[in-house]
Amino acid sequence: MSLPLWLRRPRQVYYGWWLLAGSIAAMALGSGVSFWAFGLYISPLEDEFGWSRGEVSGGLSVGVFSGGLAGPLVGRWIDMRGPREAILFGAVTTALSYGLLATTSELWQWYVYSAVNGVFRQMMFFIPFQVLISRWFDRRRGIALSILGTGFALGGVVVVPVMRLVIDTLGWGPSFIVSGVVITLLYLPLGTLLVRNHPSDVGAQPDGAPAPAGEPVDPSEAASRLSGLTLRAALATPHFWLVALGFTFLFYGMFGMLVHQIPLYVSLGVPRGTAALIVSAMAALGMGTRLAFGLIADRVRRFEHLVIAMCACLAGALVALLLDSGAAGIAVFVVLWVCGTGGGPIIEAMLLTRMFGLAHFATLLGAMLVIEEFGLVVSPVVAGWIFDVTGSYDLALVMFVCSFGVAALLFAIVSRLPQLRFGPAEAR
Repeated sequence: MSLPLWLRRPRQVYYGWWLLAGSIAAMALGSGVSFWAFGLYISPLEDEFGWSRGEVSGGLSVGVFSGGLAGPLVGRWIDMRGPREAILFGAVTTALSYGLLATTSELWQWYVYSAVNGVFRQMMFFIPFQVLISRWFDRRRGIALSILGTGFALGGVVVVPVMRLVIDTLGWGPSFIVSGVVITLLYLPLGTLLVRNHPSDVGAQPDGAPAPAGEPVDPSEAASRLSGLTLRAALATPHFWLVALGFTFLFYGMFGMLVHQIPLYVSLGVPRGTAALIVSAMAALGMGTRLAFGLIADRVRRFEHLVIAMCACLAGALVALLLDSGAAGIAVFVVLWVCGTGGGPIIEAMLLTRMFGLAHFATLLGAMLVIEEFGLVVSPVVAGWIFDVTGSYDLALVMFVCSFGVAALLFAIVSRLPQLRFGPAEAR
């Protein structure tokens, strides 16, 4: 399919920037109807079915777990066939899986349908867009990925209030139908008309440099020139396992708070509508910190030091909330948490591409997600169980502080290891 002229050469603007703009919209919608909206479903499902908070959270964890298990296969497919096919196929199947979730009437259905949704959501959302933007930008990868990360934050700003209104007006079931419809309406045109797997598809190179005369522009040939370690080679290094464990503990705390953030505010006496507004405000502030993070990331030699600083901010935010659960404590928490989550969803992409190269990035990211699933799956369930037993989130917050401390220690160890060396030979 040939591109329209206005898309091919719009005022000589690098096509990657247009691709990034579309990716921001996709990230905003994808995160808004899934990760950001998780907390909105907890109370309605508890009220309708009488399920405990731990049981409801368990369904969300199952979805994350299934997506993580599918990660290596999804990553391998993307490395071989490109992100575009994954985005298109994943969008259709994700929309259908939201239709399944809308029919939930038993707890086992909540778990099974959430698992199906998690697998297909992995194909259209996190991995393909991280790979896509990493391929289109090299010297500017940090700022490009940070701009992409603002899309994730934008989902909390724009989509969460809308989803809260939909759930409060139509109910949790119809809100899943709405999620599937809007995903189809955005992702299918985006994937068909805008997304291209490589800069070579439009006769360019990463960052907008023109392709040298006589150089091949076939996507498969462009992919073969990428450098980086294979999955087998990466698994043989201590770097991979320490980074994977570090991200596991980091995301244990981050994802647990993301799922339970709105119920946490409500437990502190904040009205549910106000709690949703706080989450949206934090997401809006997070867009600024993500851009700042990207600018800094392109200028530091060891990215691990930024991750350690993130862990310190996140732990400090929770300590502030433990010491003061009133307005002042929440305000300090918001500031530190927004700073700590500045790396958002881009930290893995930046660290992995720097440490292991770009040739097999999707496969490596998918493999790492399998290890990280422990944190993503267990964290919301344990936090929900703690609330069910104690009627408070205090012990859960202490648990999250400890997880951030362990993550910081692991990344400190990684920062002392020598940097890996690789070349195009490993990419074959």
